[in-house]
Amino acid sequence: MTGDSSISAREDALRRACDHSPFLYSLTRAHPDLVELFVDSGAAAAADAAMAVSDGELMQVLRAKRSGLALAVALGDLAGELPLEQVTRRLSDFADRAIDEAVTAAIRERAPDADPTGFAVIAMGKLGSHELNYSSDVDLLLLFDPGSLPRRARDDVGEAAVRIARRIVEILQKRTEHGYVERVDLRLRPSPEVTPIALPIDAAISHYESSALPWERAAFIRARAAAGDVALGERFLNAIQPFVWRRSLDFGVIDEVRQISARIRDHFAQGAHIGPGYDLKRGRGGIREIEFFVQIQQMIHGGRNASVREAATLDAIVALVQAGHLDDETGRKLAAAYRLLRTVEHRVQMVADAQTHLLPREPAALDNVAQLDGMESGEDLLRRLRPHIGLAGEIFDGLGPDSQQRLSNDPDILASELQGLGFADPEAAIRHIAAWRSGKARALRSPPAQQAFEAMLPGLLQAIAAGADPDRALNRLSDIVERLSSGVNLFRLLEARPALAGLLAKVLAHAPTLADQLARRPELFEGLFDASCFAMPPPAIEIAATLKQAMDGQPYDVALDRVRRAVNERRFALGVQLIDRHRDPLEVTEGYARVAEGALLALARAATTEFVAAHGEIEGGELVALGLGRFGGHSLTHASDLDIVYLHTASQAGLSGGRKPLGPNDYFNRLASRITSALSVPTAAGPLYDVDTRLRPEGAKGMLVVSLDAFERYQREEAWTWEHMALCRARPVLGSTEAQARTAELIESILRLPRDRGRIAGDAVRMRAEMERHKPALGALDVKLGQGGLVDLEFAVQVLQLTTHIGLDTRLEVALEALAAESLVPANIVDALKLLSRMLVMMRLVAPGDVKPTAETWQLVAEACGAANWDELLAEHDAARQSIAALWNGIKEEASA
Repeated sequence: MTGDSSISAREDALRRACDHSPFLYSLTRAHPDLVELFVDSGAAAAADAAMAVSDGELMQVLRAKRSGLALAVALGDLAGELPLEQVTRRLSDFADRAIDEAVTAAIRERAPDADPTGFAVIAMGKLGSHELNYSSDVDLLLLFDPGSLPRRARDDVGEAAVRIARRIVEILQKRTEHGYVERVDLRLRPSPEVTPIALPIDAAISHYESSALPWERAAFIRARAAAGDVALGERFLNAIQPFVWRRSLDFGVIDEVRQISARIRDHFAQGAHIGPGYDLKRGRGGIREIEFFVQIQQMIHGGRNASVREAATLDAIVALVQAGHLDDETGRKLAAAYRLLRTVEHRVQMVADAQTHLLPREPAALDNVAQLDGMESGEDLLRRLRPHIGLAGEIFDGLGPDSQQRLSNDPDILASELQGLGFADPEAAIRHIAAWRSGKARALRSPPAQQAFEAMLPGLLQAIAAGADPDRALNRLSDIVERLSSGVNLFRLLEARPALAGLLAKVLAHAPTLADQLARRPELFEGLFDASCFAMPPPAIEIAATLKQAMDGQPYDVALDRVRRAVNERRFALGVQLIDRHRDPLEVTEGYARVAEGALLALARAATTEFVAAHGEIEGGELVALGLGRFGGHSLTHASDLDIVYLHTASQAGLSGGRKPLGPNDYFNRLASRITSALSVPTAAGPLYDVDTRLRPEGAKGMLVVSLDAFERYQREEAWTWEHMALCRARPVLGSTEAQARTAELIESILRLPRDRGRIAGDAVRMRAEMERHKPALGALDVKLGQGGLVDLEFAVQVLQLTTHIGLDTRLEVALEALAAESLVPANIVDALKLLSRMLVMMRLVAPGDVKPTAETWQLVAEACGAANWDELLAEHDAARQSIAALWNGIKEEASA
């Protein structure tokens, strides 16, 4: 606005304040200097001037500041100069300073020479989130440290803390001729009817770790150390983080918060619906329901995603949208409703500085509130509020069903209900339900688990009945239920997100590997809650950075657990993408490889940090790891091992610089062993990867790690042909940029050595025959080991790579395209590779071991591989293997020539 328009808006705001708010009018009479400064220079200048008052004793000064700030901020709000966030922030910042000064004064009255330590004020509610309104209480939790609280020598520490607390409340809340500073509410402390108003910090921590109620979790989303001994307060908040932010998705909070909201609606029924007397805070679609909705989303996701832990409601909405947990439109509607409701709440409170959230019932009083805001009438105000409140109420009500369907206990009625869900023959389902309800399964013994299970069961059974092979799915569901130690969160998740029941039904019908994992770790399914799980994993370095954040600051064993949880969730989600036909299996193989490489980078860093703490570093040396086989080729399956060869770049002289020095060979062999263990040893969070290091020089008989120079000598002077063939799929996956580049150059130089085509072909044929004797194909559909399978193709490609030096790329597809361009392989061989690779990835998931897939599962495999049906896929499979067999037979003919 221009200067004239700004002054005009301020004068209009001043007129409305004087005409429609007796409270603000009285403040203009008490602070004429602030009124003049506001009109001339704006609300910010007036607010700063109000906060500069310093003459007088503490209680008088604080009250003068409060009344001056209330006037300046209200006028700035009415003039449109201060948006909602600035209004609430200025009011909150003043409250923080006032509380802090009250703490200091109360302590020094009893211990004049003491520093104000040992007493912390935790701000809760709107003060905790810097969202204080004009007439808010300040919700406080008062804590003290018995060991550091200043007190008189004769004082009992608990009594001293209570006296200090009472004095703080008196300084802030007592009404004098100058008014009051803040109304104080201490009822958010544990068991307020029996506990003292100031609590020992350790007792408070113990309460929240062991016996806190669900609503207290939501309260602490907005908690912060605001005054007094802030370091003590932050120590408390850090200690209770696991209580507030639970890593497992907990959809139980939906029911808990909805029940709280229902009780509030019932209690304040008169103001539940929009109209005169509407309760802006507690009514349907009001401020509290928006806050509850946002806090529910934060409690569901905040344990796994720290970015959504914003205290302020508007900030939290933005964070939830950015994290993909709230759609843009819902976020926009909630934010608009919240801004309007909070603004109108301020108008209601400005009239008489009353602690109210109700629209006036009397038409004249409602008109007055509307006119204070600049509208003509109360009806205009209601028209403006009505659509926002309606939308907010609908969004909140959409959190879950008001009444939940339950299946009958009567067998005849149950049979009819199951037929209605889609079971043509419900007898098997009836037997399973009876077994689940018998109470024998450990996961179904507690009442909350039983309730959650029964609530989600109809939706899951409907998805199973509509899917492939319901009987098999029911059997696998029973296996999961019987093996679960606790399934309440999984059951609640399935109830809250019915679409996930369809995914689970597919897993149960088609993927025994995933079903087994789910039985061991039901929280794996939580990773499917948001759409981000269906995105391709980012590059390995980004995955490693994310894992590093999860590990930082944790003990080594806890860090390993966190990596296993995060990595296995990603692998599980990739497997579900295959079952759900969400992505081409070839893309998923690359996703598996990215996740594995990211895990290696992160765990190697953690293991190295631990190792260096004891043994120091080797000057001028580092560990390098090569990925080989499918790992080297960026093409893992769900069941793939990691083929790794470790090298080091140190010279053979010198020792490490730590308190337990080691020579280079001992140092890097121990470090590599530690990294291998970090990748492969099962922990409380389960297994991660099997690591195969037998492709190193001298195989299992050789050292785990050799120097890069020794590796080069071995490859040039002693290595067998099969070891050079393995190098065709070797790439550096660990080490500095320089070390990886040097290693890659060394590998390429070895691969480009001149070779005799006939001898290389002969060696490859003999090795392939040896492999067939020791590891024969498992059947006609063994697309890896069978004749014309992927191993035959790899051998043929590697012979051509070594002897022509064309297509030296670890990715088979890239290598084949280069060879095809030179007419060294048929053009259609790339398609044969893709088809068999897709089949391998799918069959590793749906047909592990001796599992016999159903016709429906074979159809799923066919469609994932691009065929219309299983017979069509078999025909394409046969043609692909014939093409590969022809290529490999050509190599065999060269070997015998």
